[in-house]
Order: sequence, then structure tokens, then C-alpha cells
Amino acid sequence: MDNTMSSRNNWENKQSARERMRIERERQAKRDRTRRQLLAGGAVVAVLAVAGGVGVAVASMGEDDRPLVVPANATGENGTTVVYGDKKAKNTVDVYEDMRCPFCAQFEQANGETLTKLADDKSLSLKVEYNFGTFIDSNAGGEGSTNALTALGAALNESTDAFVAYHQVLFENHPEETDDKYGDDAYLVELAQKVPALKGNKDFEKAVKDGTYEAWAAKVSEKFNENDISGTPTVEVNGEKIEVLGSTGPVGPEEFTKQVKDRLKD
Repeated sequence: MDNTMSSRNNWENKQSARERMRIERERQAKRDRTRRQLLAGGAVVAVLAVAGGVGVAVASMGEDDRPLVVPANATGENGTTVVYGDKKAKNTVDVYEDMRCPFCAQFEQANGETLTKLADDKSLSLKVEYNFGTFIDSNAGGEGSTNALTALGAALNESTDAFVAYHQVLFENHPEETDDKYGDDAYLVELAQKVPALKGNKDFEKAVKDGTYEAWAAKVSEKFNENDISGTPTVEVNGEKIEVLGSTGPVGPEEFTKQVKDRLKD
């Protein structure tokens, strides 16, 4: 190896090391901020506050626990249900995903926009419920699944439309499954600039960096684990699973739409 290549490799290694150190400092700062908040509020607190549609609940917290902050626009117990479309619609499409799942990215890139358009069609009386697991963090190591879901909570707090748009952006700019890039808050904020409602939004950025919705993300993941889901993505229409990935990749929008419509209630 010549001296030029050796110098370049040394420089790249130093850059990579500095980047890892920067990310770790950011994560530690987040943990320290949360710890200070918990100590300031007391180790065992019971609070329920509702302001602007945001619920906050803190109970019997240890050092590493997070206060449960439920995003505005979330519904259901502990706010773990994320719905796009008319909440009173007769038909429900359940989508089960992990934000680090590469096959989920394939599905969303092929049919994510088609699905939201179906929900926008009032004649179909259809709503979409998003369900998220974080099992890839456990299987592959890292925290990208949880961190991306936490950021989605911050987007949901702005609006359901912001959530859907950001959700699509994350899957359109998806890293490799083994690359824990979503564990980097700065990258999540960078991608958010592609969503008008989140671009330059300091409240959103603070929520991401502070990990405001981490406990909520954990509750969402717990709810996911209660379902009999063997893999992601899984899509069910009124409880009936449909085929979204074939042997050569995701089904196309036309086939996806047909499968959904064939299972709708009159």
C-alpha cells in the first residue's frame, strides 16, 4: 500500500472514530438530561397532565426510566395507536413494521403512498393503524429502531400528516439493517428537513434530541409484541393478512390495491 493510500485510510479512520465519539457524547447527554429531570421531579411521582392533547404520566421511576409523554394525535391506551384516516371508518388496515427493517422499506417505497391514498378515499371508509416493533435493536444491536420510533412520536405530536410524511421519508432514506444510522439524532433531524411541517421546527428537534417520546416508543413496542406477528412487514385488512412481498420483491400498487379492496366491508 503506498503512502497516499495509507494516509487516506488513517484520515478516514480518524474521521470515523470522531463520528462515533460525537454520537456517543450526544447519547450520553440525552441520558444525563433525562436523569436530571427525574432527580428534579423525585424518584417516585404520580402525575397526570393533559395540555394541548399531550398526556404526561410519571410513576415509580428508577434512574433509567423515562416519563411517559404521549404525542398529541395518538389514541388508545397509553396512546399506542397511531391512526391515519377517519378513526370511525368501517375498515382497518393494520401495518406492522420495524423502522430498521429493510423489507418494510421495500414495502413502503412501493405502496406506502398508495395506502395513504386509499385512506384518503372517503368512499372506501378505510383507516390505517400503524404498529411498530423494535426487535432489530435487540437482534442486531444498537438503538435505531427505538430512536426512529421516538422521532416519529415527535412528528405525530405535530400532526398526523407530519407523522405520515416523516415516516415515508425515513423509509425512502433507509440505511442497511446492520447500520444503526437511525441511532443518530442528527441524522433523524436532517431527514426531517424534507418534511415542510418539521423543517426548522425547534420543538420537534428538541423532542428528538431530548428523547421526549422514548417511553411512548417502548409502550408502542410492547403493544406490538402482544400480537402474533412472525415478521415485518405484515399487513392485515380487517384482520386478514395480505401478500405484500413476493419472491422478486414487493407487490405493485395495482395488486396491492386489489388485495385491500377485495377485503373491505360494504
